[in-house]
This record gives sequence, C-alpha cells and structure tokens, in this order.
Amino acid sequence: MMALLEFATSAQAEIHSTENMDARLRGHGDLTTCCKRRFFQMESVFNVLSQTTGARNLGHEELGFGRSAAIWSNQFDHVIYDRPEGHTLSLYLQGGDGTWRVDGQRRSGWAGALCLMPQGHISEWEITQPFRFVHLYLPDTEMRRLYAEMLDRDAREVSFPELTFAEDAQLAQGLRRLAEAVQGNDNLMAAEVMTELVALLFASPWSEGRSAQLVKGGLSSHIRRRAVDYLEAHLDAPIRLQELAELANLSEFHFQRMFRASLGVSPHDWLARRRVEQAKRLLRDGDDPIVQIAAACGFSSQSHLSRAFKDGTGQTPAAYRRAG
Repeated sequence: MMALLEFATSAQAEIHSTENMDARLRGHGDLTTCCKRRFFQMESVFNVLSQTTGARNLGHEELGFGRSAAIWSNQFDHVIYDRPEGHTLSLYLQGGDGTWRVDGQRRSGWAGALCLMPQGHISEWEITQPFRFVHLYLPDTEMRRLYAEMLDRDAREVSFPELTFAEDAQLAQGLRRLAEAVQGNDNLMAAEVMTELVALLFASPWSEGRSAQLVKGGLSSHIRRRAVDYLEAHLDAPIRLQELAELANLSEFHFQRMFRASLGVSPHDWLARRRVEQAKRLLRDGDDPIVQIAAACGFSSQSHLSRAFKDGTGQTPAAYRRAG
C-alpha cells in the first residue's frame, strides 16, 4: 500500500490542507513511514497512478493534444488525488467491490461503475482487492474547446461535477469500446470513441452549463460564429490575427483574449486542431499525396504537417493512413 501526497509551498490554506491529509494518513500506521511520496501541485491522475505500488498500467493510447486513454489494474493500495490536472472519466471493467472512497460515503464500486474526477478535485481511495478499470484523460482546455465547437456555446459555460460510482449505460458501453481499442492498439478507433464519449458527456444532465451572467467578457455568439466560419473557410490559407480582429471590430489583443475566453483555446491553437482534423479526413477518405494534403490544409510543407499531425494524434500521417 502506498500513500500519495502532494503539497503546495506558497499558500497557507494549501499547507493546512496537506497537514490535515497527513493526519489522516497517520491513522494507517506504517503506511506513512514506509510509503509516502510527495508530488508537485497539479499532478495528473495518470502520473499519480504510475507512482503507486499497487497500480499496473495494462495499456496506454495517446490521442493527441494532451488527450489519452489507459487501462489499469490495482490492488492493495491507498491513493490520493490532490487537485489533479485535467478531467478523468473512469469505468470499472472487472471487480471494484474492494474499492471505496475514504473521504466520502463508504460505498464500494462494482464492474460497470462510472466515476468522473474533474480537474482540481480531491479524493482519497482505499483498494483492498484486485480490480481493473479504464481511464479517459481530457485536458480542461480541450474540453472547453470541444464544448464551444460541438455546441456553439461559450466555453466558460461548461462545468463537470465530481461523480463516484454513477451509472450510465451509453457512457459505460463507450468506455468498454475504448478499452478494446487500447488493448488492440487501435488509435483510430480510440479517437473516434473518445469523440463520442465527449459528446455524451456534454449531453448528460451532469454537465449543465453555468448561468449566462457568469460568462461576461467573451465574444458574442454571432461574432464567435463569424470568426469560426472564417477560420473554417480558410483552412488552406495563411490567416493573420489582424483579419480575425477586423471581423469583430476589435484590436488584435482584445480579440485574442476574448476568443480564448469563449472557445477555450487561442485562435492559433483552434486553427491547428481543425487543420489536423481536416488532414485526417483527407488521409482517410482519399489517396492524394501527403504533400498535396499538407498544402490543402494550410501547412507550409509536408514536414510541417507531420509535426502538427504527430502532436495532434500521436501518429505520423503515413502511419495514420496505413491504420485506416
């Protein structure tokens, strides 16, 4: 068993929180003295699990732009997530009746149980029996970008609650398919399932948008659509920030700041992701040379496409085409 502890050094409130956590762990006797580790603030859930003695990674698939999926087994462990980076959607694949929240209602999990661990949450887990589970890791910036893109709404509206041992047949089915894709090293299938899961999350009653008065200061809905439509129509051409700012009748500085607030990412990052998505479609649906696809998607060269594509998918364009 291993206690996982991270603490901040800059704020008294965080220090006080860590001291309280230490006090809880001391109740586990030699657990603290022989197994405690300290981590920097905003450790990811994946990294926390990678450093425990009980967890074993059974498969991992990079899905680009910080997104990934992993299958784990764990047993006889004690795990603390202290304000982790990114959102984690989890499904218990096998077992789970020996796993429960130490800091919540003492209720064990089961095969098929869902958990949603949003960025910045704190949870403490006791694992007394072997079980197996799949995780989908989604950066907060990506979730906000996808929310704005899929629903045509302000990215600041989306929020996710912390869920422990919930049930949802569609999400569970999707996560089982994600586990199959990870086990089979099928990156394309994993990416497609991830997109479906994100859409299901946005449609669920859990991810209710925040009230409109809390999201002042971004682009208005019609200006946001105008900017996005312009970007979509010019994926194959160089785009200057000045052009976008003129669409909104704003300075470049204010446009960039308001675009990021409303869509979750900067104009450059939004454009890079859409160009990679366009390249994926052309690679999958046609047989044009990769250099020609690079030009059609606004990349300056084939090597430029290859770098961006690898960052966004974890694969080279050629490998992605072969896998398709």
